[in-house]
Amino acid sequence: MSPILTDEQKMIQQLARDFTRDVVRPVADRLDPEKGDMPPELIAQMGELGFFGILIPEEFGGLGLGAMEYCLVAEELAKGWMSVASVIARGNTFYRSIQGPDDVRRAKIEAMARGKYLGAAALSEPQTGSDLSSVACKARPEGDDWVITGNKYWCTFADGADFISVLCRVDDPANPSEKPETVSVIVEKPRGQLPAGVTGSPIPKIGYFGWKTWELRFEGVRAPRQPRSSGRGFQEAAASLELARSHTAARSIGLAQAALDHAIGYARERVQFGNPIIDFQAIRFKIATMATEIEAARQLMYLSCALIDAKEPASIQTSMAKFYAAEMAERVTSEALQILGGAGYTTLHPVERFWRDARLTKIFEGTSEIQQRIISDRLLGKVKR
Repeated sequence: MSPILTDEQKMIQQLARDFTRDVVRPVADRLDPEKGDMPPELIAQMGELGFFGILIPEEFGGLGLGAMEYCLVAEELAKGWMSVASVIARGNTFYRSIQGPDDVRRAKIEAMARGKYLGAAALSEPQTGSDLSSVACKARPEGDDWVITGNKYWCTFADGADFISVLCRVDDPANPSEKPETVSVIVEKPRGQLPAGVTGSPIPKIGYFGWKTWELRFEGVRAPRQPRSSGRGFQEAAASLELARSHTAARSIGLAQAALDHAIGYARERVQFGNPIIDFQAIRFKIATMATEIEAARQLMYLSCALIDAKEPASIQTSMAKFYAAEMAERVTSEALQILGGAGYTTLHPVERFWRDARLTKIFEGTSEIQQRIISDRLLGKVKR
């Protein structure tokens, strides 16, 4: 049900749907139970299809499309494996951070559009999550370099990326300020390794397999200072969250839709008391409610994408889309598991994977509680303290 989509949008949606069915889903079914990482060949295939360059302008080798197409692809990929739906952000949302001489910058962005130059973000810290303005990791200017010291947490793809964008507090004794500046520092590295001077270990997770999420320690790590650094790293990171939240809504919807589809297929085949359980009213009403909630979330996500693409204010709609879709995904994937009964509680069916991954959508890119705060502040005004 997507009457507002153009023929071009339906084509890219179908491309992602076919790729997920034929490639992503079999890989996920094989590797997720063993907590394996997505293979390099899968990333290469995605690069050939242009999935890393959906938002990158055509002049830089991308597709030059918008948030709508980006989220349509993410929704389809999430039906196979949420990590695969997430990795496309490592190109699409990072290209604006690439700096340097024009020829170098162009070459890097063109490689990014093909999936050959991908990033990871080191934002959170052991004591800093939702409140990124309080980061403690420091970047000290020294000659033409930044020297980074501090800890980072929840850095997904730190090993697999070609660079890490590290959000730091500027530590400059020569320019003290009551409100220290923040900066996003690009630390380049070989793919498959951590940067020199960085140590870390993967964080044990209950889901979101397909890649590793790291705790990192930066010990005097040097990275070039970019001339266009604004000193507003926190504000720039926050500004990117509208698209990120629509992307999370899309991933949530994909997980929920995949769980519903699997539950319907199972219910058609599962016979109890002489009848397929799909004929029982309790199951039929569950499915009707699940489908309605998915479609409601999808239309809210479409609205948020349309506003972003029209360059209209969208902060409240993106927060609503993210909040509702994430909460919905946990409910729907749980109901799908319930329809499967005992079979749903095994790794023999992918519903448990969708359920585990859906739970994360309520936490990352701003928790559900943070979205409620954003929405209520916009509607009611901020609380005076």
